[in-house]
Amino acid sequence: MEGVKIPEHIAIIMDGNGRWAKKRLLPRSVGHKYGMERMIGLMERAFELGVKYITVYALSTENLKRPQEELDALFNLFRNHFSEYMGRVCARGVRLRAIGDISLLPEDLQKILKDSEEQTAKYEGKGINVAVCYGARDEIVNAVNKAVEKGEKVTEESFSKLLYTGEVPDPDLIIRTGKEVRLSNFLLYQAAYAELYFSDKMFPEFSDKDLDKAIMAFSKRTRRFGKTDEQL
Repeated sequence: MEGVKIPEHIAIIMDGNGRWAKKRLLPRSVGHKYGMERMIGLMERAFELGVKYITVYALSTENLKRPQEELDALFNLFRNHFSEYMGRVCARGVRLRAIGDISLLPEDLQKILKDSEEQTAKYEGKGINVAVCYGARDEIVNAVNKAVEKGEKVTEESFSKLLYTGEVPDPDLIIRTGKEVRLSNFLLYQAAYAELYFSDKMFPEFSDKDLDKAIMAFSKRTRRFGKTDEQL
């Protein structure tokens, strides 16, 4: 994609796995399996294009209210495939971070995430944030409490470092699939100046070409950050 401005950090709300499966008279768990495979493919494509950081909304705090049968299927998918799939991407020298209240997960899943973090901690310059049991409001409250415990006033910069994503730059582009047009409690603080891109496609249908299209749309936008065109 010569001449195209590539975002440094892309965040993805992977919506529509269950609806994709339901439309095909398949269990929702099958949609989540296809969604995980598509997530890995999109990550590989994004890094090939020069993206440095990717954040994926894998499981929200609100998702924990779903039927236990669906949660069990999600957790088993995680158990059976996460290390293999993520290992494939992280072999490119990508550091993995799990963001969210990981303590809400079963202990064996917590260990899988922690092991992946430890194994990739040596890598710098490229990273994946997997948002699991994540909610932006909880994240902000946790950051406020950390600041209160320190007894120090914060600046925008110091407060940002208290967030789960404190070690990586804010997203330049947030993509949401599945026809919904909202952030759904995802990266609310970090999204202040992100460009938003919404797709009607369900996540398992969101192809590499669709990712390219989203990046092309991002490249054509002017990010002023409050300035005028003449000041840029």
